Amino acid sequence: MEALHEEMPFDLDFHPSTPLVATSLINGELHLFRYADGLQPERLFAVNAHEESCRAVRFVDSGTVILTGSADSSILASDVETGKAIARLEDAHDNAINRLVCLTETTVASGDDEGCIKVWDTRQRSCCNTFHCHEDYISDMTFVAGSNQILATSGDGTLSVNNLRGSRVKAQSEFSEDELLSLVVMKNGQKVVCGTPSGALLLYSWGHFKDCSDRFLGHSQSVDTLLKLDEETLISGAADGVIRLVSILPNQIKQPLAEHSEYPIEALGFSHDRKYLGSVSHDKILKLWDIEELLAGPQLDNHNDLPEAAAAADHGELPEANVAVDHNEVQTEADSDDAEMDIDMEPSSSNASKSKKKGKGKRLNGFQPDFFADL
Repeated sequence: MEALHEEMPFDLDFHPSTPLVATSLINGELHLFRYADGLQPERLFAVNAHEESCRAVRFVDSGTVILTGSADSSILASDVETGKAIARLEDAHDNAINRLVCLTETTVASGDDEGCIKVWDTRQRSCCNTFHCHEDYISDMTFVAGSNQILATSGDGTLSVNNLRGSRVKAQSEFSEDELLSLVVMKNGQKVVCGTPSGALLLYSWGHFKDCSDRFLGHSQSVDTLLKLDEETLISGAADGVIRLVSILPNQIKQPLAEHSEYPIEALGFSHDRKYLGSVSHDKILKLWDIEELLAGPQLDNHNDLPEAAAAADHGELPEANVAVDHNEVQTEADSDDAEMDIDMEPSSSNASKSKKKGKGKRLNGFQPDFFADL
């Protein structure tokens, strides 16, 4: 199942309980789709949410509200039924917002292009925590509920562990000589896996974040997004357009799952019932894949690099998906771990940047402390 956009999507998120999926686009638009078995996705609305690129999207408040973060430094809350704006925080950050992650029912975190992470309390309607440990853009974040910590990767090549209880950075890795683009927590919280532009996966042991404990050189190009399937297996999206099933310890690429031709994968996600895998790419297409069908494909028996996406498709290894083109006009409204860590690391500097996402943030005046009042 496919849905075509007129511009490139940056991010996607599935509704927590119903068959809806939202995408955020480079031109600032927010799109919402309904999907069903055997049918093409139906575009419910497309709204001009932001003046600049809309880089992050998340459902909050049990799926009644959609939050978006933008290069214009604002966070917008939109109604899931109509797409209309509920509230807008114009100057949420001093720089472009790159990531959003839901922490609890009442808290979300945002990360920007200069390495700042903010935590927002929807009950108090304000920023309740700020972390300034990175020197470059926040590329990915995940929340470890058991220890109440946010793990973040950055273009400065470091991984940080930010403790919400103490409002401090509890640990930070040394510079990895490469940007860190994505992360997942695996092995029941014992391993943190990070993707890099070189294609290597860096494995960090929990509580020992100074340097990675292992490097897995299985991808030929940049690993821009990672999605945890289970404690032993993850799904990777790479710049060569191939979505792969990857085993962690033992480290092995088990099989190519799907592809977006040769267009880089921007984001991956599971539907609320884990029946579908969603992906968006530079080909401007949202694709929904049946998980059972993908996992039923042939697995590889070695640790060698995969062939190029086109070659794999020629041999019938990669599934095809079906297309829907929607002609609706755009509206004008504008993993868990309980262990605590005992090590605090000092960060090191880097000037690395991910050019396709990092941009100049637009600073706007008029902070609205009641941003979450209507959520």
